[in-house]
Amino acid sequence: MKRLRSALWLPLFDDLADPRAVARLAADAEEAGWDGCFVWDQLCWRAPVRDVADPWVALAAIAAATGRLRLGPMVSPLPRRRPAKVARETATLDRLSDGRLTLGVGLGSDRFAGELSKTGEQLDDRRRGRMLDESLAILAAAWSGEPVRHRGEHHVVDGIAFLPRPVQRPGVPVWAAGYPGNVKPIRRAARLDGFFPVNIEHPDQLAEVVATLTELRHGDMASYDVAVALPLGADPGPYAEAGATWWLAEIEPGARLDDVRGALRDHPAA
Repeated sequence: MKRLRSALWLPLFDDLADPRAVARLAADAEEAGWDGCFVWDQLCWRAPVRDVADPWVALAAIAAATGRLRLGPMVSPLPRRRPAKVARETATLDRLSDGRLTLGVGLGSDRFAGELSKTGEQLDDRRRGRMLDESLAILAAAWSGEPVRHRGEHHVVDGIAFLPRPVQRPGVPVWAAGYPGNVKPIRRAARLDGFFPVNIEHPDQLAEVVATLTELRHGDMASYDVAVALPLGADPGPYAEAGATWWLAEIEPGARLDDVRGALRDHPAA
């Protein structure tokens, strides 16, 4: 069984919408022994949240302030992002961090803040699923350093070489998010580098997901990651036994800086 690694999972709202404050938190987390710092990727959120930061700018600040933490958006809704721009952002951020970027991806949702409908994005889940898969294909091609020639249902990239490449080879690790009862996201995740199951409620539920992933990957789980988000104070041990390799400490939207500093002192390895 792999060592269970720990990460902060920060919604970039209100107090945490200041990238300088988030960078200081990440540096403190690194000093305290945490292994990662991941951030939400949202355009807006429900009241009473008012302030929202851009994840890529915040991650650049985190990368510059730390030297060991793994970092990344968890998760970025790729169907509302241009994959050519994401290719540039991810390669640049991976180089800035010396190869510490993990890209979390998902369909996105209109459920929590209406950010898709408010910006005219695609609302049909199946179409967003196809857009996600197309974007992932473009990113994999872009990270190769070879000219990308793609003409698909949603995107066109005509002969652009995305150089310089990311530090990590063959590219940035990608974790896909999805609900554990939905087979298609699990199949997508099995083709990638990790899975971030949403709304896991019990270790047995995670064990079933890991068994499915192991079967889909023909037993090749040595370098594969399974991340689980748990409330602060929860015992991650049973989830590690069920196959989790990362524990993401849930921070509530609108949390105060002092609350997060308290979480740093509650490091699960302590």
